[in-house]
Amino acid sequence: MTTSLGIVSSGRGENLRYILQEEQSGRLPAQVKIVLTDQPDAGALKIAKEFCVPGHFIDPSNLRREEYDEKLIAHLEAAGVELVILTGYMRILSPLFVRHYKGRILNIHPALLPSFRGMDAFSQALAYGVKWTGTTIHIVDEDVDHGPIVYQRPVPVLENDTHDSLKARIQRAEYKAYPKAIKMFIEGKPKVLGRKLVWQREEK
Repeated sequence: MTTSLGIVSSGRGENLRYILQEEQSGRLPAQVKIVLTDQPDAGALKIAKEFCVPGHFIDPSNLRREEYDEKLIAHLEAAGVELVILTGYMRILSPLFVRHYKGRILNIHPALLPSFRGMDAFSQALAYGVKWTGTTIHIVDEDVDHGPIVYQRPVPVLENDTHDSLKARIQRAEYKAYPKAIKMFIEGKPKVLGRKLVWQREEK
């Protein structure tokens, strides 16, 4: 059995490429059914086309947040999506959307949460002088960059790092971390207990 994924993105979509590569290799027990973006020129749409996955730009103009999210839900439900994956999605999801897919939305953030939530986590890490940062995959709840953590991959901060060099190193970590986290989530069937996940792995 494979899990049906729906990708929601705003930008380059490179994490989507690595998710699709793991799917095609058979290492990820999932299938990307649909890719949705809020930007007409989002890279995720180009990658979806490259991999022959249905992709759609949904125009947010003149729509309230819940109205837009209702459109997202309609497309995701029509595609039979079981698990929603956010890849560089820049809009804040409405409580309506989060409740509809409660416990079934994953997001990736370029820091070791709960550190450096919000925008430009790379500059935050450099300004704070930390020696390690990284990437976090977490379940989405109604707060920003806040839900229970599924998986983290640390990345060292080097003495000569710039914003761009640190960003590039974290992005390379993301490409490995996101498919791994999705696989862990699908196979482990975790339940949320407070701020933590309790993993209920199936016996093999």
